[in-house]
Amino acid sequence: MAHLLLVEDDAAIRTALTRALREQGHVVSAVGSGMPALSAAVEQKPDVVLLDLGLPDIDGADVLSMLRAVSEVPVIVATARDDETEMVRLLDLGADDYVIKPFTAAQLTARVRAVMRRSGKTDEDPVITVGGLVIDTRSYEVTVDGRPVELARKEFELLLALARRAGEVVTKRDLLGEVWQLAWGGSDRTVDVHLSWLRRKLGETAAEPRYLHSVRGVGVRLVAPSES
Repeated sequence: MAHLLLVEDDAAIRTALTRALREQGHVVSAVGSGMPALSAAVEQKPDVVLLDLGLPDIDGADVLSMLRAVSEVPVIVATARDDETEMVRLLDLGADDYVIKPFTAAQLTARVRAVMRRSGKTDEDPVITVGGLVIDTRSYEVTVDGRPVELARKEFELLLALARRAGEVVTKRDLLGEVWQLAWGGSDRTVDVHLSWLRRKLGETAAEPRYLHSVRGVGVRLVAPSES
């Protein structure tokens, strides 16, 4: 999917995240400190840099500033710092997005897709089709068996998150992180309510699902009716 440069000082986290991202289909280069990260970003020209802030040799924010002086590569800051003022500062320094630890590889992959779309680096098909369900990511239009479906913004984003992983069971925590940017905390009820609204607009119910199938205690799976 993408060539990612992972900058993370914790060896255990770096190894686990590298493995998880490769399982998601990415090519991953990983380094543990700031100065090697700058060299790798310039020499390897990755599609996206995943940047931890707590680095041993230089603060991640300084790495971001120096990287922005020599490259326009999209940067996703991965941090345990959840202070809003700090997040605004990092965005002003040139970060394209950020995720709050802890997060999953699936959440990170969703952010990678988003920044690559914004930077024009993806060849992802803008129209996603699952059975009779058609989602146009350019026009935000959805049809089911040719019938237009009017969705609110979060309903559309929820449906899109599930459609991009059609056939997979997506956890509610992953959905909270991807759709609502609530990687830490947040209520499953938020997902449940939006799923209820979405089902109604798609012409189905939880008791008689067509596309949206709940897996008790795990999450939600979107499949074409013929595959359910």
